[in-house]
Amino acid sequence: MEVQSRKSMSISAKSFISALIVIFILMIAAYLLTFLIPGGQYVRTDDGSGNLIITADSEFLYVDGGIPFWKWLLSPFLVLGAPGSALVIAVIAFLLVIGGVFEGLSQCGLMQYMLDRIAHRYGTKRYVFLAVLMFFFMAMGALIGSFEECIPLVPIVVALAVSMGWDKLTGLGMSLLAVGCGFASGVCNPFTVGVAQSLAGLPMFSGIWLRALGFVLIYALLWVFVRSHAKKVEKPISSEVTNSFSPDVRLDKGLKTFGIIIAVGLVTVLSSGFITFLQDFTLYIVALMFLAAGISAPLVTGMGGKALGRAFVKGLVGFLPAVLMIMMASSIKYTLETASVLDTALHGAVQLASSMPKWAVILFIYAIVLIMNFFIGSGSAKAFMLIPLIVPMAQIFDIPAQLCIVAFAFGDGFSNVLYPTNAALLVALGLTDESYGSWFKWSIKFQLMNLALTSALLLFGLAVGYGA
Repeated sequence: MEVQSRKSMSISAKSFISALIVIFILMIAAYLLTFLIPGGQYVRTDDGSGNLIITADSEFLYVDGGIPFWKWLLSPFLVLGAPGSALVIAVIAFLLVIGGVFEGLSQCGLMQYMLDRIAHRYGTKRYVFLAVLMFFFMAMGALIGSFEECIPLVPIVVALAVSMGWDKLTGLGMSLLAVGCGFASGVCNPFTVGVAQSLAGLPMFSGIWLRALGFVLIYALLWVFVRSHAKKVEKPISSEVTNSFSPDVRLDKGLKTFGIIIAVGLVTVLSSGFITFLQDFTLYIVALMFLAAGISAPLVTGMGGKALGRAFVKGLVGFLPAVLMIMMASSIKYTLETASVLDTALHGAVQLASSMPKWAVILFIYAIVLIMNFFIGSGSAKAFMLIPLIVPMAQIFDIPAQLCIVAFAFGDGFSNVLYPTNAALLVALGLTDESYGSWFKWSIKFQLMNLALTSALLLFGLAVGYGA
């Protein structure tokens, strides 16, 4: 089986059409919801930092809802000019840069050489390597809130998994699923836990013990899940790689250059955990890091500037389908916000919670965040919308705010690698030529087990008085 790196690093036609159909169906469903749900708005207040938030005392008003058909039809383009579009535009630019970089690395032979070298070195310890790599990705998500920033590494890990005798799903589990789980565990995630605790008036990253316990248990579950799948599909590593690999001084030089630049970038990103002003720029840092590495390494191997330029343009063009997927996925939130139905749905959920027993309320909060994450991918944006409302609601039932933060982190993170409205997921699947249907069928087994585990963690936290 030929590994992905030998092909042009672009969105495959099969994956693109599959994802496009799924997103378009969801766009239609969102438009139909605007006829079924009346328009409504909470009266938001300024939190003193320029953020408009909903509080427990916020008045809810029914308003004229709906969205004109032409606006829905053009929503993938209109979303680029909507409030909060800066992140969407940044992700698009980021992925175009990555597309050019990977094509350059592939054409100069560095990508395949790197995979062969790793397989040669760790082929006899591949399950140890699997466990370590999975821990690395989970830690990236849990400690610094990386998710989109890790997407460029996913095709590399998938190609590596194939070269080590596994399949693409194993590689996606080691990287994409792992970083999503780490992000959701929220140990020190500044974009979910950090923002949510600030809005709830709690010390940032306080109450870490339950989230750390969650990280350990989720990692154990993920390791068992991915390893058992890898054991089922494993094949002997090609003797051509394990026995006949011969070092190339020229490519080693390029690989060293690539590794040093990536290492410097990763250290910079990791430092954002305590250098807080860097947190707003991690996506740009990663893009710059890959751009510098992707230009320098091929040139060091002897690739000419013109050839590198042609490869970069080819890779950029290959990523253009990803741009359309991102715009279409982002348009679903735009449609529902423009039609003023998101606040109405949230208001209905809050009213429903008032009739529930205490233990059910914390699980219901988890469910609210899970549902809202389908429409609003940004953890910070959801925090500003939900935390000022659900924390006071929970405290009426004597549920500590700290436990609400854990429920919020769980609800925001795991579904990032399940929902087709998450553009980063679709791009990662497209880059590895894996259909969304195949990914869903495989990963839903883990998601259901993880849902049971995390729900049990929330009930355990409630039972022991966590955060009280």
